[in-house]
Amino acid sequence: MASIDDRKKGFENKYAHDAELQFKVEARRNRLLGEWAAELLGKEGEEKTAYAREVVKSDFEEAGDDDVMRKVSGDLGEKVPAAEIRAKMDMLMEQAKQQVMQEQTS
Repeated sequence: MASIDDRKKGFENKYAHDAELQFKVEARRNRLLGEWAAELLGKEGEEKTAYAREVVKSDFEEAGDDDVMRKVSGDLGEKVPAAEIRAKMDMLMEQAKQQVMQEQTS
């Protein structure tokens, strides 16, 4: 019976670890997206950092990426088409995964 409990605990720990990693990856992606959008908006220094934080915070409005997409596309307006923002989000998701995984092994 102890081995079943051990396996259950192991699965629970793995699930919690995976969920934490996914949260970190998405937050990193959103920060990178915010920095990219800030540059397009002509923001530098502290303004750029503050804007990236706003993008990260926008992800807490609802589940999924729509809230982040709405924030960035609304701020960029006609400067960048929605499809380009989505493509950038996908590309940055891969970059964020690599960065977070590299940090985990360091």
